[in-house]
Amino acid sequence: MPRTILRDAQTRMQKAVEATARDFAHVRTGRASASLLDNIRVDYYGTKSPINQVATITIPEPRLIVIQPWDKTVMKDVERAIAQSDLGLNPNNDGNVIRIQIPELTTERRQELTRYVAKLAEEGRVSIRNIRRDANEALQKLEKSRDISQDERHTYEAQVQEFTDQYTDQTNELLKSKEAELLEL
Repeated sequence: MPRTILRDAQTRMQKAVEATARDFAHVRTGRASASLLDNIRVDYYGTKSPINQVATITIPEPRLIVIQPWDKTVMKDVERAIAQSDLGLNPNNDGNVIRIQIPELTTERRQELTRYVAKLAEEGRVSIRNIRRDANEALQKLEKSRDISQDERHTYEAQVQEFTDQYTDQTNELLKSKEAELLEL
């Protein structure tokens, strides 16, 4: 039983780190990335579909995204969805492909995004600490029901703390690399 608690805590902590990494991927850094468009949905024959399911997305240059819809009739819908998104991107349609030029970020905007990324990282760390709390509470319940001894509980809690430290460090590393990417000119 305690092993399942540990496995569950470790799995959930790993998922928290992965969610933080996904959140970081959606932050615009002045560099083109296909993940910028992940949250944009296109009305495709009555169904809201992600852009990557209706078009090919390529990054031919560091600050250019090229979208080539498989069906030319959806071109205007893709263009409209990008223009209406909160990314502040201006798509250019030439009839065959949609080009999106990624504008250079101002220093003020970089600082603002750095604070936002730090907030996302803190949310990830809080999530990891909440998982630790849940695991420790489950271990305490096992001790109260006399399924494990107090010494065993302390041993398992130490393992949970090791997981917490490990995944918090991973989150901090993600934050450092994202901040460096944001502040890079």
